[in-house]
Amino acid sequence: MKKEHEDTQVALEASHKVIAGLTEIGLSMSKKIERMKTKKQQARESHVVCHQKFQARIQEAEDSMQAQHLIIEALVEEKDSLLQTIQGLQEANGAPAPFDDEWEEEPEEHPEEEEIEDIPLGEGEIDNE
Repeated sequence: MKKEHEDTQVALEASHKVIAGLTEIGLSMSKKIERMKTKKQQARESHVVCHQKFQARIQEAEDSMQAQHLIIEALVEEKDSLLQTIQGLQEANGAPAPFDDEWEEEPEEHPEEEEIEDIPLGEGEIDNE
């Protein structure tokens, strides 16, 4: 009976060690899970911040493009106004208008080029002597 009691005691101690080991493993895993959850949350927050910065840059680019478009429109209107003023002044002075809608290109003058003699293959080699 004493032997049975000792065996039970040994088994009970072994059982307690196993339970303690499993509890330690469980706690360690719980801590790891919490760290992973924290990292996941931080990654989400970082992603949101990155997304917001990216959206802000896109908006800045769109605003800049819109401003450039407005400037271009204003410059085109100013150019048209200047052309009208120039044409009005030229008409008042009796000069021909250089900015007609019909653009005439002047024929290009080609000075007579010197004719280059065709050298047949194999002839005209350099003699190094």
